Amino acid sequence: MEYTKLGNSDLKISRICMGCMGFGEAGNGQHSWTVDEEHSREIIKKGLELGVNFFDTAIAYQSGTSEQYLGRAIRDFEKREDVVIATKFLPRTNEEIEAGITGQQHIENMLDKSLENLGMNYVDLYIYHMWDYNTPLYDIMEGLNNAVKAGKVRYIGISNCFAYQLAKANALAEKEGFAKFVSVQGHYNLIFREEEREMARLCCEDHIAMTPYSALAGGRLSKRPGETSKRLQEDSYARLKYDATAEQDGIIIDRVVQLADKYGVSMTEISLAWLLTKVTAPVVGATKLHHIEGATKAIQFTLTADELAFLEEPYVPHNLVGVMAQNTPAAAKDKHVWSLSGQKI
Repeated sequence: MEYTKLGNSDLKISRICMGCMGFGEAGNGQHSWTVDEEHSREIIKKGLELGVNFFDTAIAYQSGTSEQYLGRAIRDFEKREDVVIATKFLPRTNEEIEAGITGQQHIENMLDKSLENLGMNYVDLYIYHMWDYNTPLYDIMEGLNNAVKAGKVRYIGISNCFAYQLAKANALAEKEGFAKFVSVQGHYNLIFREEEREMARLCCEDHIAMTPYSALAGGRLSKRPGETSKRLQEDSYARLKYDATAEQDGIIIDRVVQLADKYGVSMTEISLAWLLTKVTAPVVGATKLHHIEGATKAIQFTLTADELAFLEEPYVPHNLVGVMAQNTPAAAKDKHVWSLSGQKI
């Protein structure tokens, strides 16, 4: 395993972050392909053995049971100070807005619930899961700063935002003396590269870590054409993101297969080796032991400049999809909060 600093923080993280969206109580959330606690623990333990020290979860994943599974496993298998734990909070709900709960109060309430789920008294990275157009930015940034000052959060990150929003938030934080975002978790992989337009440049100039999700495009960058899995069959959110561009994406996927065959390695190793040249640490979901084993192998695999160009050449611009397509001022007018499955909650 290789390690690096998370942006402008002093957090030492593994170059592979284990995504815990696949962990959680079956039927207790939006995903039908999640794994139970026994298998989650096996995967977390294997990740720790392979050198992974960076874990990403969220209060939204399976109604908090992902946080619970991760917290109990870490407590049993590793010292708290030797791991970096990230979790996320959602925007205020209609009910909270109508009840007059402020953004600051909302963050405190959600953080306290996450800490309870995790069985921890702090998280290393607290992530603003998606932009809340119904809450003043000042309230969000002050609420996060309060959490840092209280010692419940070491650093803050953001997910599912536009580059202008990240720049605007950090400018406000600098002006007010608040904690600034040190990382961004966006949608970025070999078949969806829209983050390269502005976000990647902003992060490079301001030393903000990129820790993208959907690193393997919901399995599309790790499965050969014709291969399937429970997630590929049942993950409606991934289908929402990728089905419309399957034909053009298939050209790139075929090139991943060619390089995997050339070197006798997995498609996962090729896809992540490419992504590791672009970002600090991709968030890689795992619901089987071989998923995290394959991800960590990518650390040791290096693609040549010609091979990187070979993978990148067929890419064509994509429309915004999923949370980012929904997460706009127009979409926010009805004051509904969107879940990661694309459902109103």
